[in-house]
This record gives sequence, structure tokens and C-alpha cells, in this order.
Amino acid sequence: MPAREPAPLGAPIWIDLASGDTARAADFYSALFGWTASEGRPEYGGYVTFSKDGSMIAGMMPNHPGSGFPDAWGTFFAVADSGATVASVEQNGGRVLVEPMTVDVQGTMAVFVDSTGTTFQTWQPDQNTGFELSREHGTPAWHELVTHDYTAAIDFYRTVLGWETRVESDTEDYRYTVHVADGVDRSGIEDGSRGGAAAAAAGDGATAPASWVVYFWADDVDAAVAVAVEHGGSVVDPPTDSPYGRTATVADPTGARFSLLQTMPAEG
Repeated sequence: MPAREPAPLGAPIWIDLASGDTARAADFYSALFGWTASEGRPEYGGYVTFSKDGSMIAGMMPNHPGSGFPDAWGTFFAVADSGATVASVEQNGGRVLVEPMTVDVQGTMAVFVDSTGTTFQTWQPDQNTGFELSREHGTPAWHELVTHDYTAAIDFYRTVLGWETRVESDTEDYRYTVHVADGVDRSGIEDGSRGGAAAAAAGDGATAPASWVVYFWADDVDAAVAVAVEHGGSVVDPPTDSPYGRTATVADPTGARFSLLQTMPAEG
């Protein structure tokens, strides 16, 4: 099983799900991805850790009624100094939703809103250095911000998280920028006003709120979609081929959206 190297600064390091029905969500992701859910720990607000073959994959927290937030997946980015990140976020037009909070000996988390109004999280690792598997069915594959303020979003993450970027496409129909760290593509930003599969994952075209979309590897996207539906999920964007692989977007039983990615076989 491919172990994942520790995330470089500014790169995705962890994901978690805010769910209004954690028991139902645990059953759903166990059936879909083969995950095992830990017991929710009261001292951490009922936080659950998902693992696969003994390796950490993701987390889940209860989304209590009245929170004002929909059930959703979120991406955490690695930082070296949470306090310095707070200052940088505020200096560059963002704001703090949750002040840096140390979680036992695991690390320090914080939640922010970027300059375009999109929520994102950071993690300053201590003993928890993030998700531990890659390129297997049910492991994080990609992280994508679908935004309606494309240029401002790129500038914000370049400044606050120290991103280096590469323009993947800059056409009238499709604008996309990739975040690169240590020579590896880590995440991307898409101009959501142009539509497309990622925009479908985030919402409904140009009117949907901007959001980060989490992709998971799937051995067989079509089969995974069928399993998701069988266990109470729904199809947001059906399986389709793209230059990067076969993709689909689904919602879990309480409405949290995520995407699936299956690498296409090489030609020849």
C-alpha cells in the first residue's frame, strides 16, 4: 500500500467531514471506501477518525442543528506557525472563524475565510502529520477550489500559504491554476463562473457559493457511484471521462458532496 510522504507547507494535509448524522455517515463511507471509524471522543466533541488498513485517512465531526453550515467536506493545509497564519490571513483580506486551537499532542487547527469568502482550514502538525495513504481506493486524490473570484483567490493562497503555481489553462471556457510543491501538483483553483465538473461538485454553476472540493481515488468510478447510491447517496454529476481520468460527483446521505477520480489507463 502506498504510504504518503508528509505534506510540505501550504499543501493539503488533512480532510474532515462535518455531518449531521455521524453514525449514518460512518456506515456509508465504510461501504463505499472500506474505512473504519473510531469511537467519537467526548473530550474532542465527538470527533471521529477514519482509517483504512490501520492508516489514518480522514476525520469527522458532528454538525449540530443550528450551526448554520451545511454538511460538507473540508480541506486542511499544512502550516508551520498558526499564529503567523492568522496575521497573514487578516492582512490579506480574510478573517478568522476559529482561532488556533491545540488538539492534545496531535497539532493545532484553525478555520478561516479567505478573501473571496471561501472557508478553509489549517493544520500545524505535531504527532498527527496528516492522512497516511495515497493512490488507493478511498484515499484523498485531489483538492480543488471552485471560485467565482479566480484571480483574487490565487493571489490570496500564494501570499498566505506561500504557494507556487502553474497555469494549467487560460481559455475563454476554462481557467485553471495548479498549486505545485516539491515538484508535485497538490491542489488546484478553477474559475467556477465557467461551469464544468468541478463547479457541479461545488454547487450549481455560477450562483453556488465558492468551496473546496475533495476528490477520492476510486478503482472503478462507475461501480463506486452505484455503491454510493445503494447506501443512500445521490448522484450530482454522473461518471464522465476527462483529460485527467474518469470522474463523478456524489453526495452522501446527508448531502455532503465529494468527487471520485479514476486514473485512465495509458494509451498504447
